[in-house]
Amino acid sequence: MKHKILVAFLFVSALCAVKSMAQKSSGTSYTNAVGMRVEFGSEYGTFAGISGKHFFDTHNAGELHVVFGNNTTLIGAEYQYHGDIENAAGLKWYAGFGPGVAFSDGTTDVLIRPIIGLDYKINQVPLSFGFDWRPAFVVTHGSDFNAARFGLGIRYAF
Repeated sequence: MKHKILVAFLFVSALCAVKSMAQKSSGTSYTNAVGMRVEFGSEYGTFAGISGKHFFDTHNAGELHVVFGNNTTLIGAEYQYHGDIENAAGLKWYAGFGPGVAFSDGTTDVLIRPIIGLDYKINQVPLSFGFDWRPAFVVTHGSDFNAARFGLGIRYAF
């Protein structure tokens, strides 16, 4: 009997959580998103991995990502400021910056990454897309700068 009550409680809790997430993502804004990030451009090659984004309020968000490519693992954290674009429901611009750490062939590099881009949340669909320019300033091992780096994010938004 206790087992059936626990299962019923968990089922009802899951339904409430799904309903709550659906209501939050039914419009053109969202609080959280998880999904895929691809980074590409000259010099370092293409990277792919996972990312998560959280809005602290209407304009301020943080993103964490881990991407892999060319025998390198890049872990990054970013602050992003989002602003609305008039007459474009679901489309926002954003700018920000954050540190990154790249692990490659026994070496570790620290990066500073300014970013500027666009974020689009599809109305009534829990998907968001981001496209950004993200140059990389490598501040270790002689330092380096690569301006030709871009990112594409596709996430489940809730």
